[in-house]
Amino acid sequence: MTGVDRVELAYLRTLLDQPTPLFALVRTTLGFTLLDRNGAATLLPRLTGDAPWGAADLLGRLSQRHAPERAKAESDLRRLCIARARPRGLARMLARYLPAGTAYLNVGHANLSAVVFAAVKTVADARITVLIHDTIPLDYPAYAAPGVPAVFADRLARVGAAADLVIYNSAQSRRDAERHFARWGRVPPALVAHLGVEVAKPDPTALPQDLPPRPYFVTLGTIEPRKNHALLLDLWDDMLRDPPPGGCPGLLIVGRRGWNNAEVFRRLDALGPTAPIREIAGLDDGAVAALLANSAGLLFPSFAEGFGLPPLEAAVLGVPSICNNLEIYQEILGNYPVYAPVNDRYLWRAALGELTRRSGRQSGMTAEDKMRFLAPSWADHFKPVLGLT
Repeated sequence: MTGVDRVELAYLRTLLDQPTPLFALVRTTLGFTLLDRNGAATLLPRLTGDAPWGAADLLGRLSQRHAPERAKAESDLRRLCIARARPRGLARMLARYLPAGTAYLNVGHANLSAVVFAAVKTVADARITVLIHDTIPLDYPAYAAPGVPAVFADRLARVGAAADLVIYNSAQSRRDAERHFARWGRVPPALVAHLGVEVAKPDPTALPQDLPPRPYFVTLGTIEPRKNHALLLDLWDDMLRDPPPGGCPGLLIVGRRGWNNAEVFRRLDALGPTAPIREIAGLDDGAVAALLANSAGLLFPSFAEGFGLPPLEAAVLGVPSICNNLEIYQEILGNYPVYAPVNDRYLWRAALGELTRRSGRQSGMTAEDKMRFLAPSWADHFKPVLGLT
């Protein structure tokens, strides 16, 4: 799951534990489905992979001929829902089923449409709350997929006009979003609540068999320009030409391939079987945690982040990290990482050398080296959120 997926999952789990009535609005290819508490609870294990999706129904097979897994998911949504409607009938459906005073929470940057907002507002005394993760598509459009900045601007403008409350995952995200809201004419009421961090138990049995020998470093995230994998490939080229004492460490690039990154993909495709760099995708959370726990450190040279979960997850495991000197990391991680501006390759090389030497002085991490980090919890996040929504 992506970071946004994990946030949505945490909200679903937490809201299922609350005593208040709960409904889930899900957009599908053929319109919207509305689930009650029982439907949402039944959906949860399917989302986490703890239960299988059911068989595709006729509508699913016809509408998703080239996406069989989506056909199964949308078929289950139709089976689990208490009502469904095309977009033009959404307002009537919500007005019929939702009680007065309903709080609509949107925490994923999707469904921020005029149709949805207008339909929610037909429910008496309804309130709209939206969680903004970042404004990177507007602030750094060159890092976004084609067409995304314009679509995102439309969505954020609707939030500014319609939201009764905006939740931000950081003070940095709030400053960025409110700069745009002010330009558009309305700044909604705000709440900053750092996201919670949950790290899976490391599962070494789920690791691939062809990992390079330790010490190795890990970088975690979609392979897209904003994540700046090019810097790491440059650093490893330098170390292969001029090996540090003890030889060149390994580098594990963990994540799926994204967009606008043809040159990085070309360099990855050109790696030979003996290269100390591995590109790995499709690992489950336990395997990723095991990779991090056994690594010399996490490398995170991103140009921009709204929150950035991987360095937090590494800190919870006691794994050191080297990060670009971004304000968001100062806010949520304090002095835990080694900060190295991405235009200072000498500093990155020196930091890599120090963490490599530190890793070589031990077999496995000791309690003294783990430098325990007090991470924000989901309970900390939801205490103010549930009080205001």
